[in-house]
Amino acid sequence: MYNLLTAPTKRNAYILLTLTMLFWAGNYTLGRWASGHVPPITLAFFRWTGATLLILPLAWPYLKNDWPLIRDNWPILLVLGVTGSGLFNTLQYIALTETSATNAGIINSSAPIMIVMMSWLINNERIEAKQAIGIAVSLVGVLCVLSRGDIKALTNFSFNFGDLTMLIAMIVWSVYTTLLSKRPPVAIFSFACVIYLVAALLNAGLALAEIAHGAEVMWSVASVSAILYTIIFPSFLAYLFFNRAVEVLGPSRASPFMHLVPFFTIVLAIGFLGEDLSLYHGIGLFLILSGIWLTTLDEEKARR
Repeated sequence: MYNLLTAPTKRNAYILLTLTMLFWAGNYTLGRWASGHVPPITLAFFRWTGATLLILPLAWPYLKNDWPLIRDNWPILLVLGVTGSGLFNTLQYIALTETSATNAGIINSSAPIMIVMMSWLINNERIEAKQAIGIAVSLVGVLCVLSRGDIKALTNFSFNFGDLTMLIAMIVWSVYTTLLSKRPPVAIFSFACVIYLVAALLNAGLALAEIAHGAEVMWSVASVSAILYTIIFPSFLAYLFFNRAVEVLGPSRASPFMHLVPFFTIVLAIGFLGEDLSLYHGIGLFLILSGIWLTTLDEEKARR
C-alpha cells in the first residue's frame, strides 16, 4: 500500500482511484446496514471525529504555517466544512435509513450535472445548448429512480423520503464543489483537517439532539467495525488516495472514475444486503450517464 502512494506511476494512480471508488461505494452499503445499529447523525459524528484525529498528526506542521490564512478566511472554510463534510454525509446517512444503497448510489452519480447547474446559479457560468440537453436527460434519469419507474408517483409527487433526502444531499455537495474555487491557498492537509473538524463539531450538537430524542447505538463488534470503516476507508484513506491519484493523472483523467461508485454500490448492495436490481435502476443510471456524456462532450473534444 505504501508503494502505491510513493511510486508516482499511472498504474498505481489507477489502482488508488479504483480503491477510492470502492471505499466510497462501501460507505453507501455500510450506511444502509448501519441504519438499524447506529443512528445516522451519530455515525456522521463518529466518522468525522475519528477522521480528524487520524489526519491531525499529518496536518499539524501545515496548520502552524497556514494559521494566518485559516484565521483570515474562516467564513468560507466554515461554509465548506458545513456543506462538504458536515451536512452532505449526514444527509446521506439519513437517506440510507429510508432508501436502498442501490438507489442512493445511482442518485449520487448525478453529481456532475448538479455541479454544472450550481455553477450556473452561483458563478453565473454559461450553460451551452448541449449541456442543457444533457442536464435534462440526466434529470429524467434521476426522476426514473425517484419514482421507481412508476408514472403515478410522478403525477402524484409521492416519492420516497430517503430518495429525496439523497437528492438534497447531492445539491449540498454541488454547492460545496462549486465553492471550492474560493478556498484559501492553504496546504491540502490543513484544509482537510479544518473541514473535518467543522463537520465533527456540527454533528456533535446534532448527535446529542438525536440521542436526546431516543436514538441509541446498538453496540456490538459489527457496529464498532462499521464506525471504524467510515473513519478509515471512505474518509482518511480515500482522501489520501484520491488526491495522490489526481496529482499524478490530473483531474480530467481522474474524474471518470467517479462513475465506478454506482457500479460498485450495486454489486456490494446485491452481494451483502440482498438488494434487488430493477429495470428502473438500469434505465435511470443509463440516462444519468448519457446526460453527463452529453454535458462533457465538447470538453472531451477540447482535451484531445
